[in-house]
Amino acid sequence: MNDTPDPFTNMYEGPAKLMRAMFAPMMGTMDAAKGIDGAVSPEDAKHWAEVGAKLQAMWLQYQSEQLSNPQALVPYFDPARWMALATDWYQKMPLAQAEQQKALMEEGMRLWEDVLGQYGLGPKAAEKHGGEVELPRKDRRFADEKWRAHPAFALIHQTYLFLAERVAEMVEKADNLNPQQREQLRFTTKAITEAASPANFPLLNPVVMERTLETRGDNLVKGMEHLLTDMRRGQLSHTDASAFTLGENIATTSGKVVHETPLYQLIQYSPTTDKVMETPLIIFPPWINRFYILDLNAKKSFVKWAVDQGVTVFMVSWKSADASMKDVIWDDYVRAQIDAIDHVRERLDVPSVHAIGYCVAGTTLAATLAILHRREQEDKVRSATFFTAQVDFEKAGELLNFIDDQQLAAIKGMSPDGYLDGRYMAATFNLLRGTDLIWNYVVNNYLLGEDYPAFDLLHWNGDVTNLPAKWHQQYLRDLYRDNRLVEGDALTVDNTPVDLGRVNTPTYVQAGKEDHIAPAESVWRITEHFGGPLRFVLAGSGHIAGVVNPPSSGKYQYWTNDGSPRSLAEFREGAEEHPGSWWPDWIDWLREQDGETVPAKGKRKPGAKGDRVIENAPGRYVATR
Repeated sequence: MNDTPDPFTNMYEGPAKLMRAMFAPMMGTMDAAKGIDGAVSPEDAKHWAEVGAKLQAMWLQYQSEQLSNPQALVPYFDPARWMALATDWYQKMPLAQAEQQKALMEEGMRLWEDVLGQYGLGPKAAEKHGGEVELPRKDRRFADEKWRAHPAFALIHQTYLFLAERVAEMVEKADNLNPQQREQLRFTTKAITEAASPANFPLLNPVVMERTLETRGDNLVKGMEHLLTDMRRGQLSHTDASAFTLGENIATTSGKVVHETPLYQLIQYSPTTDKVMETPLIIFPPWINRFYILDLNAKKSFVKWAVDQGVTVFMVSWKSADASMKDVIWDDYVRAQIDAIDHVRERLDVPSVHAIGYCVAGTTLAATLAILHRREQEDKVRSATFFTAQVDFEKAGELLNFIDDQQLAAIKGMSPDGYLDGRYMAATFNLLRGTDLIWNYVVNNYLLGEDYPAFDLLHWNGDVTNLPAKWHQQYLRDLYRDNRLVEGDALTVDNTPVDLGRVNTPTYVQAGKEDHIAPAESVWRITEHFGGPLRFVLAGSGHIAGVVNPPSSGKYQYWTNDGSPRSLAEFREGAEEHPGSWWPDWIDWLREQDGETVPAKGKRKPGAKGDRVIENAPGRYVATR
C-alpha cells in the first residue's frame, strides 16, 4: 500500500495509470484533430494554446480581484472550511485504520478482476463468453455508455461506487455514537462521497474528455466563465436568470399591493369570477424564499387557480432582511400574521379569513392560532391550511444536522450585520440533494460548458432572501434543537404563552411523500397536537413539486384516509390513492368550511374606483435582494 492519504486516492491511482496503456480505442477520436502523419495540425495547436492562455488569464484576473477585495468571497464558500470538515470526517471513520484499508484494497482488487474479466482481460478473462458488459453496480451518474465502453472508465466508476457503499456501511457499524452523532456522520459521509464522484473530475470523466476533444477545449473556457461568475456572486447558478422578469413571465397574476409594513407587503389579487367566496384567503409563504413559488406562471400558479375558483386571495410578500431588521425575532413574524389577518378582515368587512401557511410560515401560523385561541380571538381564522409545515421537530430530517452548538455559533459568525445572507441557506438546501442540485451542475455547466436552461422553478430556487439573524438563531435553537413548540406554554410569543393543544380551528394538512426538508412523518405530528377537525393529505413528490402541482399537469397523486389512523404508517396502510393534483380536494374542503358567496365588487376588486392601493403586484419587496 502506498502512502496516499485515503483509499479514494489509492483506488483511483491504479485506474489513472492504466488509462495511458488502455486508451487505444479512443485514439480514433483524437486522430480527427491530427494530420495524416499523426501530428497535431498547426491550426489545432494554436487553438489549444489559445484555450490555455484564456483559462490562465481568466483565473489570474479572478485572483487579482480577490486580492483587492478579500471580503468578496462569502465565508461559506471558503475552501478551508470544507477541508476542515473533510479532515474531521476522515478522523472519525474506520478508514483511518490500516486493517480497514487493507480489507478495502483486497476487496477492491477482487472487484477489479471481475470488471476486467467483463472485457476479456486479467485472471478472469476466460470466463467472458461474449454479450454485453454487465457491471455489478449501477448509478445514473454513470448511465452514459462511455462509462462502460472502455475498461479504464469502468474500473474508475465501479471502484468509486464500491467505496461509497463501504464507507456508508461503516457509518452504520461505527461504535460509540449516539443517534444524533450517527445521523450527522451519515449526512457528512453522503456529502463527501457525492463530492468525490469521478464524474466531477474532467480527467476521470469520459463524457467530459470527449466533449473537450470535440470542442478543442472551448467547453472548458465556457465552463470557467460560468465557474468564475458563480464564485463572484457566491452562489451556484442553476438557470439562466436573464430569462425571467418579475411581473412579465413570473409572478404574473394581476393584483395590487394594498398594505405594507417594514416587514411585509400585502397583495390582493383581482377576481376573475362574478361571485367569490365570502370568506377571503390569506397566504403566508415562507420568508426563506420568495412568495412567487405559488405564482410561477399562469399554468403552474396556485394563486391564479384559486382566484379562478372564486376565492378572494391575499398574499404576504416578506421583505428580504437587511441591517434594519437586526432585531427582528419570531414574535415579529407572529405579530405580522395577526396584523395581516386583521387588515384583510377590516378591508373587506368580514369577521374571519381562511389562512394558509407554507413551511416555516406554517410553523408560525400554528403559533399564531395558539395565541389567538389563548386570547379568545380564534374566530378571526375560519380555517387553516398547512403546506409541508412542521410543529414537532423530533423527526425533522437532515436539517437537524445543522443545529449543534458549534454550527449555531458558526452561523452566527456569518451574520455580522444582523442578517444571514440568503446564499448560505441556498447552499445548505442544495447540500441536502448534492448530486441533483450541486454536482449535476458542476459537470454540465463547469466541465461540459453547457448553456443554462430557462427553468422558472430553478430560477425561483436561486432567488435567495436574507434572514434576520436573531430570528434564525431563535428558530434553530428553540424549535429544531430543543423542540419547545410542542411543549405546552414552554414558549412565550408576543407576551402570550403558546399551547398548540388549544387549537381547534378546522385544519387541512398537506405533506409531501418525498419531502427531504419537512419529512412527511414530521409533518404528520401536527395531527397529534391540534384538537379540532383535521384532514391530512399525503401528496406525491416533495417539498415544492408536491405543493405546486396544478390539476392541468396530470402529474403525481395524493392519498387520503377517512378513518382514524394513529400514525403515518397506519394512514398509509388504509389510504386511498387518487391520481393527479390534491388542489381540487382542498377547494372542496374549503367550500365545506364556508359555502357563502358575495358579488366580486367594491374592494373585492383591488384598485377599483375609490380604493387606494400602493402599487401593482408583485410589488417592490419581492424584487429586493
